[in-house]
Amino acid sequence: MGILEGKIAVVTGGSRDIGRAISIKLAREGAHVVVNYFNSPDGARETVEEIEALGRKAIAVKADVSDLNAISDLKARVVEAFGDKIDILVNNAGGLFARKTLQEFDEQFYSLVMDVNFKSTVFVSQAFESLMGSGGTIINISSQAARDGGGGGSALYASSKGAVTTFTRAMAKELGPKGIRVNAICPGLIGTKFHDDFTKDEIRKKVAAGTPLRREGEADEVADLVAYLASDDASFINGNNIDINGGLAFS
Repeated sequence: MGILEGKIAVVTGGSRDIGRAISIKLAREGAHVVVNYFNSPDGARETVEEIEALGRKAIAVKADVSDLNAISDLKARVVEAFGDKIDILVNNAGGLFARKTLQEFDEQFYSLVMDVNFKSTVFVSQAFESLMGSGGTIINISSQAARDGGGGGSALYASSKGAVTTFTRAMAKELGPKGIRVNAICPGLIGTKFHDDFTKDEIRKKVAAGTPLRREGEADEVADLVAYLASDDASFINGNNIDINGGLAFS
């Protein structure tokens, strides 16, 4: 038996990269998983198939989690499939979209970045907290960028993730008396499509070389931490923003 045997988990952005690794890891530890996606239906299908091959239940649900109506629909699908109680919520959906300086971004870009990274975390948490009882847990995926302001052209991304870290602390206080724990993870340089798309190779090599462990992290390593935080083994960990960056930066 895994450490999450029989639990119900919802993972936003759960079809690729870190989200996919999280979805599969939770299943390996015994959870049934709702894989939310928006732009990657093939990845969602493959993730569900891999979870089902582990003997767990899984569904893929398309939803733009920056849209309140879509969040409501996602919740309805979850209740239809698994009933009116969940145990684990992982707010993983997010994105950088483009690197833009202060003079380059406009109101539309501002709204895009803030909505996908922060608004989604707020309103998905609001929707699913009502399905959680004592022992439930919310895990938000923040970023090292929330600590150090991020790399060039990522001011809005870093700021949105900074909002996630603060929201995590606030919700830990608000929901703790209900027995619901809220924590966040702040990944550093993790080898995913995110950095394939937005970080130059020479920058990645420089950052990896400057990390005490001399390498990038892996999505599975983030997923392992999520599974631990979701488990009863972490029952007194609440309100933390936990760095996972190989020692590159400290909180």
